[in-house]
Amino acid sequence: MPRTIEWVDGRIVLVDQTALPEVRQLTVGTVDELVDAIRRLVVRGAPALGAAGALGIAMAARTLSGAELEATAARLAAARPTAVNLAVGVSRALAAAPGGPDAVLAAAVAVLDEDAAACRAIGNRGADLLAQLCGEQPLRLHTHCNAGALATTEWGTALGVVRSLHLAGRVEYVVADETRPLLQGSRITGVELAAIGVPHRIVVDGAGPSIIARGLVDAVVVGADRVAANGDVANKIGTYPLALAASRAGIPFIVAAPESTLDPDTADGAAIEIEEREPDEVLVVGGAKVAPESSEAWNPAFDVTPADLVTAVVTEDRVWRPAE
Repeated sequence: MPRTIEWVDGRIVLVDQTALPEVRQLTVGTVDELVDAIRRLVVRGAPALGAAGALGIAMAARTLSGAELEATAARLAAARPTAVNLAVGVSRALAAAPGGPDAVLAAAVAVLDEDAAACRAIGNRGADLLAQLCGEQPLRLHTHCNAGALATTEWGTALGVVRSLHLAGRVEYVVADETRPLLQGSRITGVELAAIGVPHRIVVDGAGPSIIARGLVDAVVVGADRVAANGDVANKIGTYPLALAASRAGIPFIVAAPESTLDPDTADGAAIEIEEREPDEVLVVGGAKVAPESSEAWNPAFDVTPADLVTAVVTEDRVWRPAE
């Protein structure tokens, strides 16, 4: 699997996540193309969006400066509103603009390199925490959506924890929700787990809480798109029911995310803007309408898990227990 996002000869090369499980790359040469790729989920996952935003500013800084560059940065940062990393990556690269295009590119590349190092640290810290909470036996883990190498630059956050445990021989199996409506769990998490040889089963989203209730899971490990100051967690729609089930079953619910996903400027989950996507993502499957013509749909891309349901947030620097 190639790296999720790269800078090659002044352009951004992305793994096209809309094509998975077929591995295909897309090269974008303008900010307009990058904004379109972000909105179409060619690139997705909070850390990967941060890297894309930073490289987008590096690309723009080659021809724009001053107010024009700032306006472009604002448009890029708003391409997807829930994941805070996109705006953070844009801001970091933009801050280097007074130093010229080369300085902006250096700042953007640093975002990619730091993400790779952070994810490996998250994986190791999360593995250690689960050993403390669950014991040293091989674990049965549950995850939702995709928080692996393809949602970052490499390695992953929630799946980074799985990778670290797998390398230590401490994963019995992983339960991965299919993640409707775009099936990131089936198409992306499944691809990553298969590639590294982790035994896994895909379940429909509605089965997740029941699987936990039946005692088939030792811990839930998910990523995050934004963590509010009080510890409320925004993640892919369908995460909240898993947290409720984990709480009822008395098993850990772990959120794995880099420090850049923690947003001290957002007080709580109620202040997080939830992206609403096109209804046809729900109503149309494989190009065919699967609901009556008169049916409408709500299609929120994310939900918010309250802090009191979060056992711990694991970052590259710390283990934070919001409920305490």
